[in-house]
Amino acid sequence: MAIVVIESPFAGQVQRNIEYARAAMKDSLLRGESPFLSHLLYTQPGVLDDNNPEERSLGIKAGLNFHSVCERVVFYLDYGMSSGMVSAWESATKKGIKIEARYLYR
Repeated sequence: MAIVVIESPFAGQVQRNIEYARAAMKDSLLRGESPFLSHLLYTQPGVLDDNNPEERSLGIKAGLNFHSVCERVVFYLDYGMSSGMVSAWESATKKGIKIEARYLYR
């Protein structure tokens, strides 16, 4: 199973985006991948507050560290790209990590 980092929107319409991220995780698993979604893990109650800029930045930095152990970074783009996703795209590009764009609803 390929280890992949999944990027999808989180901020804004948070409940919709959580449901979308879960659907992206399922899609990835059904493709035979081992997905990691830092934005679902780090925003759990009692971990980091995405509305706190310092904690959001910490979560983004921690998530980007997983790029060093993944085969590729997969962006689910049905709802566009958040600022965190843009940071992840730029980081993966600079590190030469494979990037893949996916859609669930097309």
